[in-house]
Amino acid sequence: MNIGQAAQRSGLPAKTLRYYEDIGLIVPSGRKNNGYRDYSERDVRLLRFVQRARSLGFSVRQCRELLDLYLDRNRASADVKAIALARIGEIERKIRELEAMKAELEHLAEKCHGDERPDCPILEDLAAAEAEEQELV
Repeated sequence: MNIGQAAQRSGLPAKTLRYYEDIGLIVPSGRKNNGYRDYSERDVRLLRFVQRARSLGFSVRQCRELLDLYLDRNRASADVKAIALARIGEIERKIRELEAMKAELEHLAEKCHGDERPDCPILEDLAAAEAEEQELV
């Protein structure tokens, strides 16, 4: 099948398929006589696999590792679990960072009167952060 058909069946844009090919993540089964990519059902299954992994936030590098393990029938499930647990750790770190940002914004929002007056602690905090950054440069 051509790239358009593979894109439609995998749910990914053709541009993404080209990118995955460029970085060697997915290699189409072959090329037709006219030089066009020729994707097989297996290629579409692998593209769906990568799409699902990406939807769970796995990096391209991690997708490559997972894909290699998926294709290796002699794999150890412990290797797959280790990648998943590492991803969970990354997600937990991001959650902590987001919670800290939320708490800081809530604190700033509480300090702001939110009325017609021009003074605003939120803007003052943002301006102070920029001033500190410029002092470091």
